Amino acid sequence: MLLKAIGESIKGVNKLTNKELLTQFSMIDWKGAMGIRDIIAHHYFDLDAEIVYNVVKTNLPEMLIVVKEMILFVENNDRLV
Repeated sequence: MLLKAIGESIKGVNKLTNKELLTQFSMIDWKGAMGIRDIIAHHYFDLDAEIVYNVVKTNLPEMLIVVKEMILFVENNDRLV
């Protein structure tokens, strides 16, 4: 459920910033993160536990680092983007 919440939050940030902020941090597969949210929400029985585990183990630590960079970027700029 946390992956679903993360994906939903990413969609919200993307909408709030007119799809400009995420493009400045393109080292993360934002589309994939939003996509896994959709799979969890709408195709729950199609989930592959190994893929979900690998996403959590491999991708989330890197995403956390980038999200912290995004927060600093937003805090240090008058505009969101």
